[in-house]
Amino acid sequence: MSIPSKDQELFELMKQELYTPVIGDILDDLGRYHQILPPVIQPMKEHMVLAGRAMPVNMIDVYGKQEKPFGLLTEALDQLQSGDIYIASGGQMRCAYWGEILTATARSRQAAGAIINGYHRDTPQVLEQNWPVFSRGRYAQDSSVRTKVVDYRCPIEVEGVWINPGDLIFADLDGVLVIPQELEVEVIERALEKAKGEKLVRKEIEAGLSSTAAFQKYGIL
Repeated sequence: MSIPSKDQELFELMKQELYTPVIGDILDDLGRYHQILPPVIQPMKEHMVLAGRAMPVNMIDVYGKQEKPFGLLTEALDQLQSGDIYIASGGQMRCAYWGEILTATARSRQAAGAIINGYHRDTPQVLEQNWPVFSRGRYAQDSSVRTKVVDYRCPIEVEGVWINPGDLIFADLDGVLVIPQELEVEVIERALEKAKGEKLVRKEIEAGLSSTAAFQKYGIL
């Protein structure tokens, strides 16, 4: 199955037809065994599904008032483009890395969502904006005297998962997955075929076929 050449059409197709386990299976088959972020990074609401291009952000710890509070945070937000996913990591996670105003800014710039390897705050105010945010959970503590952005649209690493600017990101209730750009066409085409196959196998099992017979027939379990 061929995939759309336009990003927005691709993102919509992924959200309608795919899910992280089926994509992860294809990446495993290609020998890419470390493409899913830590399982503690979860959507703020279970229904949130996210597809877009990585806009990685590098953060470090600071201690006390800064000459430039938040570092390059505002610059990182202001250069977001349609379909970008703000994906931030770094430091010891001593505070919230995301909140109400950051959500409003990114959303107004038509970014696709945010993935935070750390905490968010302003939870009701973020949720009312109906925009997908994934994080490690809630924490009220402010970031201005505890962390800052030192670079953006740069490669980052999150617990062994390497993320380059422009990598394809897919996230749902089961996790956050990074698809390297050089593999994305093959991965998505094969994932769509596998998703179709899994639907067929389920129907046959529900009709009485055994799991062993289904696996022998389709190679899917």
